[in-house]
Amino acid sequence: MERTPHCLIVEDDREIGGLLSRFLAKHGFRVSMVPDGKAMRRVLSESGIDIVVLDVMLPGEGGLELCRRLRLESNIPVILLTALGEETDRIIGLEMGADDYVAKPFNQRELLARMRAVMRRASSLPYDARAVPLRVMTFAGWRVDLAKRQLQAPDDTLVVLTSGEFDLLVALCQHPQRVLSREQLLDLTVGRAADAGDRSVDIRISRLRRKIEPDPKNPKIITTVRSGGYFFAAEVALT
Repeated sequence: MERTPHCLIVEDDREIGGLLSRFLAKHGFRVSMVPDGKAMRRVLSESGIDIVVLDVMLPGEGGLELCRRLRLESNIPVILLTALGEETDRIIGLEMGADDYVAKPFNQRELLARMRAVMRRASSLPYDARAVPLRVMTFAGWRVDLAKRQLQAPDDTLVVLTSGEFDLLVALCQHPQRVLSREQLLDLTVGRAADAGDRSVDIRISRLRRKIEPDPKNPKIITTVRSGGYFFAAEVALT
């Protein structure tokens, strides 16, 4: 029998949290709700959590800092709830390793769709992988294992990537020596059109560069094409 996915909602507004909990329970989730970071850490240590819905505005330790700390310890998918119009929170949240965000007041069905998309990316083969008969891609000494969703460095250490970062790297590796626009990369990785001002691709490119480039400020593997997008310059081998 398939296990019921377990969602942890970190939200200090009981009304919002209660409504969301009941909605998600009706759509096949087991739900835990906590009001702050201390309770969040307790639940994470005691339960198997599949996804965290995290409010940015929390008493005490804020959602952005909680996201940063969680990402240092785990690859559990995180969706941030941000205030409408707070673009800075959304950008910082993505830089901290959040997988996606939804602005308050939010549509519950939109949040559900984004949760399912993030969980799909975290637990299944990346975009277009089923159409390609391969298990591993290599470039510049790096090894991308599609089945295990792991990135191995040239020195054989494993490099931790969020699900969004991994999918972006796979999309680039599947289209080497080709300019891909931000819109194309967003469509390849999350399957939706870009919103005006959406910087999620740029932020994840920056995070990837910090992890795979010898000199992230002077990138040689993922280069920027002015007014065009990004270019994966390394040769990719398929095995």
